[in-house]
Amino acid sequence: MKTTPPAGERRVVANVLRGSIGNLVEWYDWYVYAAFSVYFAKAFFPDGDPTAQLLSTAAVFAVGFLMRPLGGWALGRYADRFGRRAALTLSVTVMAAGSLLIALTPGYATIGLAAPVILLLARLLQGLSVGGEYATSATYLSEVASAGKRGFYSSFQYVTLVAGQLTALGVQIVLLQFLTSEQMYSWGWRIPFLIGAAGALVVMVLRRGMEESASFQAEAAGAQSKSSRGSLRVLLQYPRECLLVVGLTLGGTVAFYTYTTYMQKYMVNTSGISKSTVAWINFLALLVFVVLQPIAGALSDRIGRRRLLIFFGVTGTLATVPLMTLLGDTTDPVLAFGLMLGALVIITGYTSINAIVKAELFPTRIRALGVGLPYALTVAIFGGTAEMIALALKKAGHESLYFWYVSGCILISLATYFFMRETSTESTIDADTAPASAEEAAPVPVR
Repeated sequence: MKTTPPAGERRVVANVLRGSIGNLVEWYDWYVYAAFSVYFAKAFFPDGDPTAQLLSTAAVFAVGFLMRPLGGWALGRYADRFGRRAALTLSVTVMAAGSLLIALTPGYATIGLAAPVILLLARLLQGLSVGGEYATSATYLSEVASAGKRGFYSSFQYVTLVAGQLTALGVQIVLLQFLTSEQMYSWGWRIPFLIGAAGALVVMVLRRGMEESASFQAEAAGAQSKSSRGSLRVLLQYPRECLLVVGLTLGGTVAFYTYTTYMQKYMVNTSGISKSTVAWINFLALLVFVVLQPIAGALSDRIGRRRLLIFFGVTGTLATVPLMTLLGDTTDPVLAFGLMLGALVIITGYTSINAIVKAELFPTRIRALGVGLPYALTVAIFGGTAEMIALALKKAGHESLYFWYVSGCILISLATYFFMRETSTESTIDADTAPASAEEAAPVPVR
Protein backbone atom coordinates (compact mmCIF):
# COMPACT_ATOMS: atom_id res chain seq x y z
CA MET A 1 0.00 0.00 0.00
CA LYS A 2 1.28 3.47 -0.85
CA THR A 3 2.30 5.66 2.07
CA THR A 4 2.02 9.42 2.23
CA PRO A 5 5.16 11.34 3.24
CA PRO A 6 4.88 13.70 6.26
CA ALA A 7 4.64 16.84 4.10
CA GLY A 8 1.94 15.20 1.97
CA GLU A 9 0.08 14.10 5.08
CA ARG A 10 0.10 17.67 6.38
CA ARG A 11 -1.46 18.84 3.12
CA VAL A 12 -4.10 16.13 3.44
CA VAL A 13 -4.92 17.23 6.99
CA ALA A 14 -5.08 20.91 5.94
CA ASN A 15 -7.46 20.17 3.07
CA VAL A 16 -9.62 17.88 5.19
CA LEU A 17 -9.84 20.56 7.89
CA ARG A 18 -10.91 23.23 5.39
CA GLY A 19 -13.53 20.92 3.92
CA SER A 20 -14.76 19.76 7.32
CA ILE A 21 -15.04 23.23 8.87
CA GLY A 22 -17.15 24.28 5.92
CA ASN A 23 -19.35 21.23 6.40
CA LEU A 24 -19.82 22.16 10.08
CA VAL A 25 -20.88 25.72 9.22
CA GLU A 26 -23.30 24.51 6.54
CA TRP A 27 -25.01 22.09 8.91
CA TYR A 28 -25.05 24.70 11.69
CA ASP A 29 -26.93 27.01 9.32
CA TRP A 30 -29.30 24.16 8.42
CA TYR A 31 -30.09 23.18 12.02
CA VAL A 32 -30.26 26.69 13.47
CA TYR A 33 -33.55 27.21 11.60
CA ALA A 34 -35.20 24.40 13.55
CA ALA A 35 -33.56 25.41 16.83
CA PHE A 36 -34.85 29.01 16.68
CA SER A 37 -38.12 28.62 14.76
CA VAL A 38 -40.14 28.95 17.98
CA TYR A 39 -38.74 32.49 18.33
CA PHE A 40 -38.98 33.84 14.78
CA ALA A 41 -42.30 32.21 13.75
CA LYS A 42 -44.37 35.18 14.95
CA ALA A 43 -42.05 37.62 13.14
CA PHE A 44 -42.62 36.14 9.67
CA PHE A 45 -46.30 35.18 9.85
CA PRO A 46 -49.52 37.02 10.77
CA ASP A 47 -50.53 37.36 14.42
CA GLY A 48 -52.84 34.63 15.57
CA ASP A 49 -52.54 31.04 16.74
CA PRO A 50 -48.90 30.33 17.76
CA THR A 51 -49.36 26.72 16.70
CA ALA A 52 -50.36 27.83 13.20
CA GLN A 53 -47.26 30.02 13.05
CA LEU A 54 -45.03 27.10 14.03
CA LEU A 55 -46.73 24.88 11.47
CA SER A 56 -45.99 27.50 8.83
CA THR A 57 -42.30 27.54 9.73
CA ALA A 58 -42.31 23.72 9.73
CA ALA A 59 -43.82 23.72 6.23
CA VAL A 60 -41.05 26.04 5.02
CA PHE A 61 -38.51 23.69 6.66
CA ALA A 62 -40.02 20.74 4.79
CA VAL A 63 -39.85 22.57 1.46
CA GLY A 64 -36.17 23.20 2.09
CA PHE A 65 -35.74 19.49 2.71
CA LEU A 66 -37.31 18.70 -0.64
CA MET A 67 -34.77 20.96 -2.34
CA ARG A 68 -31.93 18.65 -1.36
CA PRO A 69 -32.26 16.32 -4.39
CA LEU A 70 -32.09 19.36 -6.67
CA GLY A 71 -28.98 20.49 -4.82
CA GLY A 72 -27.47 17.02 -5.12
CA TRP A 73 -28.05 17.12 -8.87
CA ALA A 74 -27.06 20.73 -9.59
CA LEU A 75 -23.96 20.99 -7.39
CA GLY A 76 -22.92 17.38 -8.00
CA ARG A 77 -22.96 18.11 -11.73
CA TYR A 78 -21.08 21.36 -11.14
CA ALA A 79 -18.43 19.57 -9.03
CA ASP A 80 -17.84 16.92 -11.70
CA ARG A 81 -17.48 19.55 -14.43
CA PHE A 82 -15.68 22.44 -12.73
CA GLY A 83 -14.00 20.88 -9.71
CA ARG A 84 -14.70 19.95 -6.10
CA ARG A 85 -13.17 23.15 -4.71
CA ALA A 86 -15.32 25.37 -6.92
CA ALA A 87 -18.49 23.49 -5.97
CA LEU A 88 -17.71 23.57 -2.24
CA THR A 89 -17.07 27.31 -2.43
CA LEU A 90 -20.32 27.87 -4.32
CA SER A 91 -22.24 25.71 -1.86
CA VAL A 92 -21.16 27.67 1.21
CA THR A 93 -21.77 30.98 -0.61
CA VAL A 94 -25.37 29.98 -1.30
CA MET A 95 -25.80 28.96 2.34
CA ALA A 96 -24.42 32.32 3.50
CA ALA A 97 -26.91 34.11 1.27
CA GLY A 98 -29.80 32.11 2.76
CA SER A 99 -28.78 32.80 6.36
CA LEU A 100 -28.19 36.49 5.67
CA LEU A 101 -31.62 36.81 4.08
CA ILE A 102 -33.30 35.34 7.16
CA ALA A 103 -31.25 37.51 9.52
CA LEU A 104 -31.95 40.80 7.73
CA THR A 105 -35.53 40.40 6.45
CA PRO A 106 -38.06 42.68 8.22
CA GLY A 107 -41.05 41.01 9.84
CA TYR A 108 -44.60 40.54 8.61
CA ALA A 109 -45.73 43.64 10.49
CA THR A 110 -43.35 45.74 8.39
CA ILE A 111 -43.43 44.28 4.87
CA GLY A 112 -46.47 42.01 5.00
CA LEU A 113 -46.65 38.93 2.77
CA ALA A 114 -43.14 39.59 1.43
CA ALA A 115 -41.71 38.41 4.78
CA PRO A 116 -42.79 34.73 4.54
CA VAL A 117 -42.02 34.74 0.80
CA ILE A 118 -38.42 35.83 1.48
CA LEU A 119 -38.17 33.25 4.30
CA LEU A 120 -39.27 30.57 1.83
CA LEU A 121 -36.73 31.76 -0.73
CA ALA A 122 -33.96 31.71 1.87
CA ARG A 123 -34.86 28.19 2.92
CA LEU A 124 -34.92 27.04 -0.71
CA LEU A 125 -31.37 28.36 -1.08
CA GLN A 126 -30.29 26.55 2.10
CA GLY A 127 -31.89 23.30 0.95
CA LEU A 128 -30.13 23.59 -2.39
CA SER A 129 -26.83 24.25 -0.63
CA VAL A 130 -26.97 21.43 1.90
CA GLY A 131 -28.07 18.96 -0.79
CA GLY A 132 -24.99 19.76 -2.82
CA GLU A 133 -22.69 19.99 0.20
CA TYR A 134 -23.10 16.31 1.06
CA ALA A 135 -22.22 15.07 -2.41
CA THR A 136 -19.28 17.39 -2.97
CA SER A 137 -17.90 17.10 0.55
CA ALA A 138 -18.09 13.31 0.48
CA THR A 139 -16.33 13.26 -2.87
CA TYR A 140 -13.64 15.76 -1.91
CA LEU A 141 -12.78 14.19 1.47
CA SER A 142 -12.57 10.76 -0.15
CA GLU A 143 -10.34 11.94 -3.00
CA VAL A 144 -7.88 14.01 -0.95
CA ALA A 145 -7.48 11.43 1.84
CA SER A 146 -4.32 9.36 2.06
CA ALA A 147 -4.54 5.84 0.66
CA GLY A 148 -5.28 3.47 3.52
CA LYS A 149 -6.82 6.26 5.64
CA ARG A 150 -9.85 7.19 3.57
CA GLY A 151 -12.32 5.72 6.05
CA PHE A 152 -10.78 7.76 8.86
CA TYR A 153 -10.65 11.08 7.00
CA SER A 154 -14.04 10.79 5.32
CA SER A 155 -15.69 10.05 8.70
CA PHE A 156 -15.19 13.71 9.57
CA GLN A 157 -18.14 14.50 7.35
CA TYR A 158 -20.52 13.14 10.00
CA VAL A 159 -18.33 14.49 12.81
CA THR A 160 -18.93 18.00 11.50
CA LEU A 161 -22.55 17.29 10.55
CA VAL A 162 -23.42 16.43 14.17
CA ALA A 163 -21.08 19.14 15.47
CA GLY A 164 -23.10 21.66 13.46
CA GLN A 165 -26.24 20.50 15.23
CA LEU A 166 -24.52 20.72 18.63
CA THR A 167 -23.18 24.19 17.82
CA ALA A 168 -26.67 25.44 16.98
CA LEU A 169 -27.90 24.06 20.31
CA GLY A 170 -24.92 25.61 22.10
CA VAL A 171 -25.59 29.07 20.62
CA GLN A 172 -29.19 28.80 21.76
CA ILE A 173 -28.12 27.88 25.31
CA VAL A 174 -25.68 30.81 25.46
CA LEU A 175 -28.18 33.36 24.13
CA LEU A 176 -30.79 32.23 26.64
CA GLN A 177 -28.32 33.01 29.44
CA PHE A 178 -27.90 36.65 28.34
CA LEU A 179 -31.18 37.66 26.67
CA THR A 180 -34.67 37.83 28.08
CA SER A 181 -37.54 35.97 26.47
CA GLU A 182 -38.86 39.25 25.05
CA GLN A 183 -35.48 40.06 23.50
CA MET A 184 -35.24 36.61 21.95
CA TYR A 185 -38.64 36.99 20.30
CA SER A 186 -37.96 40.57 19.24
CA TRP A 187 -34.44 40.49 17.75
CA GLY A 188 -32.29 37.88 19.53
CA TRP A 189 -33.26 35.13 17.08
CA ARG A 190 -31.46 37.07 14.31
CA ILE A 191 -28.06 36.67 16.01
CA PRO A 192 -27.54 32.95 15.22
CA PHE A 193 -28.33 33.56 11.54
CA LEU A 194 -25.82 36.43 11.43
CA ILE A 195 -23.26 34.14 13.06
CA GLY A 196 -23.99 31.50 10.43
CA ALA A 197 -23.70 33.96 7.55
CA ALA A 198 -20.41 35.35 8.90
CA GLY A 199 -19.05 31.84 9.43
CA ALA A 200 -20.02 30.85 5.91
CA LEU A 201 -18.20 33.87 4.47
CA VAL A 202 -15.04 32.93 6.40
CA VAL A 203 -15.31 29.37 5.11
CA MET A 204 -15.79 30.68 1.58
CA VAL A 205 -12.38 32.35 1.83
CA LEU A 206 -10.81 29.24 3.38
CA ARG A 207 -12.19 27.00 0.65
CA ARG A 208 -10.77 29.20 -2.06
CA GLY A 209 -7.36 28.21 -0.68
CA MET A 210 -8.03 24.46 -0.77
CA GLU A 211 -6.12 22.28 -3.19
CA GLU A 212 -8.15 20.58 -5.90
CA SER A 213 -8.18 16.80 -5.57
CA ALA A 214 -5.60 14.92 -7.63
CA SER A 215 -8.34 12.66 -8.99
CA PHE A 216 -10.25 15.58 -10.51
CA GLN A 217 -7.07 17.20 -11.82
CA ALA A 218 -6.15 13.99 -13.62
CA GLU A 219 -9.67 13.70 -15.01
CA ALA A 220 -9.72 17.32 -16.18
CA ALA A 221 -6.35 16.85 -17.90
CA GLY A 222 -7.68 13.87 -19.86
CA ALA A 223 -8.93 13.90 -23.41
CA GLN A 224 -12.59 13.51 -22.56
CA SER A 225 -14.80 16.59 -22.97
CA LYS A 226 -16.16 18.56 -20.02
CA SER A 227 -19.75 17.91 -21.13
CA SER A 228 -19.40 14.18 -20.46
CA ARG A 229 -18.45 14.84 -16.84
CA GLY A 230 -21.35 15.17 -14.43
CA SER A 231 -23.82 14.19 -17.13
CA LEU A 232 -27.07 12.48 -16.20
CA ARG A 233 -26.70 10.44 -19.39
CA VAL A 234 -23.35 9.11 -18.15
CA LEU A 235 -24.75 8.47 -14.67
CA LEU A 236 -27.47 6.27 -16.17
CA GLN A 237 -24.69 3.98 -17.41
CA TYR A 238 -24.20 3.03 -13.74
CA PRO A 239 -27.66 1.75 -12.72
CA ARG A 240 -26.32 -0.85 -10.30
CA GLU A 241 -24.18 1.70 -8.51
CA CYS A 242 -27.14 4.10 -8.25
CA LEU A 243 -29.33 1.35 -6.82
CA LEU A 244 -26.53 0.45 -4.42
CA VAL A 245 -26.51 4.03 -3.10
CA VAL A 246 -30.27 3.82 -2.57
CA GLY A 247 -29.92 0.47 -0.78
CA LEU A 248 -26.98 1.70 1.29
CA THR A 249 -28.87 4.82 2.35
CA LEU A 250 -32.42 3.55 2.95
CA GLY A 251 -31.98 1.86 6.32
CA GLY A 252 -29.28 4.27 7.44
CA THR A 253 -31.24 7.47 6.91
CA VAL A 254 -34.43 6.09 8.53
CA ALA A 255 -32.41 4.84 11.52
CA PHE A 256 -30.44 8.09 11.81
CA TYR A 257 -33.53 10.31 11.96
CA THR A 258 -35.20 7.83 14.33
CA TYR A 259 -32.26 7.49 16.72
CA THR A 260 -31.58 11.24 16.81
CA THR A 261 -34.44 13.57 15.82
CA TYR A 262 -37.48 11.41 16.64
CA MET A 263 -36.00 9.80 19.75
CA GLN A 264 -36.01 13.18 21.52
CA LYS A 265 -39.76 13.61 21.01
CA TYR A 266 -40.30 9.93 21.88
CA MET A 267 -38.62 10.34 25.26
CA VAL A 268 -40.83 13.35 26.05
CA ASN A 269 -44.16 12.15 24.65
CA THR A 270 -43.99 8.41 25.34
CA SER A 271 -41.40 7.89 28.10
CA GLY A 272 -42.56 10.98 30.00
CA ILE A 273 -39.07 12.35 30.65
CA SER A 274 -38.88 16.14 31.07
CA LYS A 275 -37.80 18.28 28.13
CA SER A 276 -34.79 19.71 29.97
CA THR A 277 -33.55 16.23 30.89
CA VAL A 278 -34.06 14.98 27.35
CA ALA A 279 -32.06 17.95 26.06
CA TRP A 280 -29.08 16.91 28.21
CA ILE A 281 -29.46 13.23 27.28
CA ASN A 282 -29.45 14.21 23.62
CA PHE A 283 -26.49 16.60 23.95
CA LEU A 284 -24.27 14.15 25.84
CA ALA A 285 -25.15 11.17 23.65
CA LEU A 286 -24.39 13.15 20.49
CA LEU A 287 -21.03 14.24 21.95
CA VAL A 288 -20.05 10.58 22.33
CA PHE A 289 -21.45 9.88 18.86
CA VAL A 290 -19.10 12.50 17.39
CA VAL A 291 -16.08 10.81 18.99
CA LEU A 292 -17.13 7.40 17.66
CA GLN A 293 -17.09 8.47 13.99
CA PRO A 294 -13.31 8.67 13.33
CA ILE A 295 -12.72 5.58 15.46
CA ALA A 296 -15.12 3.54 13.33
CA GLY A 297 -13.79 5.15 10.15
CA ALA A 298 -10.24 4.13 11.04
CA LEU A 299 -11.48 0.63 11.88
CA SER A 300 -12.99 0.33 8.39
CA ASP A 301 -9.54 1.01 6.92
CA ARG A 302 -8.28 -2.09 8.74
CA ILE A 303 -11.16 -4.56 8.50
CA GLY A 304 -13.12 -3.24 5.49
CA ARG A 305 -16.33 -1.26 5.02
CA ARG A 306 -18.74 -4.20 4.59
CA ARG A 307 -18.13 -5.55 8.08
CA LEU A 308 -19.15 -2.28 9.70
CA LEU A 309 -22.19 -1.97 7.45
CA ILE A 310 -23.22 -5.56 8.22
CA PHE A 311 -22.76 -4.81 11.95
CA PHE A 312 -25.21 -1.91 11.58
CA GLY A 313 -27.59 -3.98 9.46
CA VAL A 314 -27.73 -6.98 11.81
CA THR A 315 -27.86 -5.08 15.11
CA GLY A 316 -30.23 -2.42 13.77
CA THR A 317 -32.65 -5.04 12.44
CA LEU A 318 -32.64 -7.08 15.65
CA ALA A 319 -32.29 -4.38 18.32
CA THR A 320 -34.53 -1.50 17.19
CA VAL A 321 -37.85 -2.93 18.39
CA PRO A 322 -36.68 -4.07 21.86
CA LEU A 323 -34.56 -0.93 22.34
CA MET A 324 -37.38 1.50 21.51
CA THR A 325 -39.92 -0.55 23.49
CA LEU A 326 -37.71 -0.51 26.59
CA LEU A 327 -37.05 3.21 26.18
CA GLY A 328 -40.78 3.91 26.02
CA ASP A 329 -41.32 2.09 29.33
CA THR A 330 -38.65 3.90 31.38
CA THR A 331 -38.43 7.28 33.07
CA ASP A 332 -34.89 6.68 34.32
CA PRO A 333 -32.66 9.28 32.60
CA VAL A 334 -29.53 7.16 33.02
CA LEU A 335 -31.15 4.16 31.35
CA ALA A 336 -32.59 6.42 28.65
CA PHE A 337 -29.11 7.84 27.98
CA GLY A 338 -27.68 4.31 27.78
CA LEU A 339 -30.37 3.23 25.32
CA MET A 340 -29.91 6.29 23.10
CA LEU A 341 -26.15 5.81 23.18
CA GLY A 342 -26.61 2.15 22.27
CA ALA A 343 -28.70 3.18 19.27
CA LEU A 344 -26.03 5.68 18.21
CA VAL A 345 -23.32 3.01 18.48
CA ILE A 346 -25.40 0.88 16.11
CA ILE A 347 -25.90 3.66 13.55
CA THR A 348 -22.18 4.51 13.69
CA GLY A 349 -21.59 1.42 11.55
CA TYR A 350 -23.36 3.36 8.79
CA THR A 351 -22.70 7.05 9.44
CA SER A 352 -18.93 6.78 9.84
CA ILE A 353 -18.33 5.27 6.40
CA ASN A 354 -21.40 5.89 4.25
CA ALA A 355 -19.70 8.78 2.40
CA ILE A 356 -16.54 6.88 1.47
CA VAL A 357 -18.42 3.74 0.43
CA LYS A 358 -20.56 5.69 -2.03
CA ALA A 359 -17.58 7.65 -3.35
CA GLU A 360 -15.69 4.40 -3.98
CA LEU A 361 -18.46 3.14 -6.25
CA PHE A 362 -18.17 5.74 -9.04
CA PRO A 363 -15.39 6.92 -11.37
CA THR A 364 -14.08 10.46 -11.00
CA ARG A 365 -16.04 12.03 -13.88
CA ILE A 366 -19.39 11.14 -12.35
CA ARG A 367 -18.53 10.67 -8.67
CA ALA A 368 -20.10 13.78 -7.12
CA LEU A 369 -23.34 13.40 -9.08
CA GLY A 370 -23.40 9.63 -8.48
CA VAL A 371 -22.99 10.10 -4.73
CA GLY A 372 -25.31 13.09 -4.44
CA LEU A 373 -28.43 12.51 -6.52
CA PRO A 374 -29.54 8.99 -5.49
CA TYR A 375 -28.56 9.73 -1.88
CA ALA A 376 -30.53 12.98 -1.73
CA LEU A 377 -33.60 11.38 -3.30
CA THR A 378 -33.51 8.53 -0.79
CA VAL A 379 -33.08 10.88 2.17
CA ALA A 380 -35.90 13.14 0.97
CA ILE A 381 -38.32 10.21 0.50
CA PHE A 382 -37.43 8.07 3.52
CA GLY A 383 -35.42 10.21 5.95
CA GLY A 384 -37.63 13.23 5.50
CA THR A 385 -40.82 11.26 6.16
CA ALA A 386 -39.55 9.15 9.10
CA GLU A 387 -40.78 11.44 11.86
CA MET A 388 -44.07 12.10 10.08
CA ILE A 389 -44.76 8.35 9.81
CA ALA A 390 -43.83 7.82 13.47
CA LEU A 391 -46.13 10.60 14.69
CA ALA A 392 -48.99 9.46 12.45
CA LEU A 393 -48.78 5.91 13.81
CA LYS A 394 -48.63 7.23 17.38
CA LYS A 395 -51.75 9.32 16.77
CA ALA A 396 -53.49 6.24 15.38
CA GLY A 397 -52.53 4.27 18.50
CA HIS A 398 -50.04 1.98 16.74
CA GLU A 399 -46.71 3.57 17.61
CA SER A 400 -44.94 0.22 17.95
CA LEU A 401 -45.55 -0.49 14.25
CA TYR A 402 -43.08 2.28 13.47
CA PHE A 403 -40.27 0.35 15.16
CA TRP A 404 -40.98 -2.62 12.89
CA TYR A 405 -40.97 -0.23 9.92
CA VAL A 406 -37.48 0.98 10.90
CA SER A 407 -36.27 -2.60 11.31
CA GLY A 408 -37.68 -3.50 7.91
CA CYS A 409 -35.88 -0.60 6.23
CA ILE A 410 -32.60 -1.61 7.87
CA LEU A 411 -33.17 -5.21 6.77
CA ILE A 412 -33.45 -4.06 3.14
CA SER A 413 -30.12 -2.28 3.51
CA LEU A 414 -28.61 -5.36 5.18
CA ALA A 415 -29.40 -7.37 2.05
CA THR A 416 -27.54 -4.72 0.05
CA TYR A 417 -24.51 -4.96 2.33
CA PHE A 418 -24.33 -8.74 1.96
CA PHE A 419 -24.28 -8.66 -1.83
CA MET A 420 -22.10 -5.60 -2.46
CA ARG A 421 -18.36 -5.79 -3.02
CA GLU A 422 -15.78 -4.61 -0.50
CA THR A 423 -15.19 -1.09 -1.78
CA SER A 424 -12.00 -0.44 0.18
CA THR A 425 -10.13 -3.09 -1.83
CA GLU A 426 -11.87 -2.40 -5.15
CA SER A 427 -12.04 1.38 -4.96
CA THR A 428 -12.54 3.42 -8.11
CA ILE A 429 -10.51 6.19 -6.43
CA ASP A 430 -7.40 4.04 -6.81
CA ALA A 431 -8.21 3.21 -10.43
CA ASP A 432 -6.41 4.78 -13.37
CA THR A 433 -7.87 7.83 -15.07
CA ALA A 434 -11.07 6.93 -16.92
CA PRO A 435 -10.93 6.27 -20.67
CA ALA A 436 -11.24 9.11 -23.13
CA SER A 437 -14.94 8.69 -23.80
CA ALA A 438 -17.84 7.75 -21.60
CA GLU A 439 -18.87 5.06 -24.06
CA GLU A 440 -15.55 3.26 -23.55
CA ALA A 441 -15.96 3.16 -19.80
CA ALA A 442 -17.61 0.11 -18.31
CA PRO A 443 -19.18 0.34 -14.87
CA VAL A 444 -17.34 -1.43 -12.07
CA PRO A 445 -19.02 -4.82 -11.60
CA VAL A 446 -21.09 -5.53 -8.53
CA ARG A 447 -21.11 -8.99 -7.00
